[in-house]
Amino acid sequence: MHRPGHYGVALALYAPLGGTLVAYDQSALALAGGVGVLAVTNLPDVDGKTDRLQHRGPTHSLVFALFVGLLTAMVAGLLAFELGPVAVLGVAMVGFLVGVLGIVAHLVADVLNPMGVRPFWPFSSRRLTLDLVLASNRAANYVLLAVGVLASVLAWFVGSALR
Repeated sequence: MHRPGHYGVALALYAPLGGTLVAYDQSALALAGGVGVLAVTNLPDVDGKTDRLQHRGPTHSLVFALFVGLLTAMVAGLLAFELGPVAVLGVAMVGFLVGVLGIVAHLVADVLNPMGVRPFWPFSSRRLTLDLVLASNRAANYVLLAVGVLASVLAWFVGSALR
């Protein structure tokens, strides 16, 4: 998929976590997590900017998702360092989930098109695809974006109501 589709799937997958954070009166962290998931969701396509990596290769895998999750956990923990050890642990956990969800969202969006992904690289070269739409399908990309925005808004309202 293209950027709008990736953003939409990322928002949809993040919505339950964001809504939960809002319900626990952590709206600022929920908003930061939403920005974070949008920031990392297109990282797998860095492979298209270099000749050293095959497109939809290692960066389109669950191993890469875990790697990005660890990086975002460290960054989040460092940003929360002054809040004390308990807060650092909680913020780092959210950071980890944001990193993993952002990359997994990218994989989910790419599974929708014929080219698919190899999410279990390097353990398996099996390619997964649902072959539903072309990545270049504008309508599909914007429908995914609308679904993600709607899921995020709904999650925010539900989280607010449960506070």
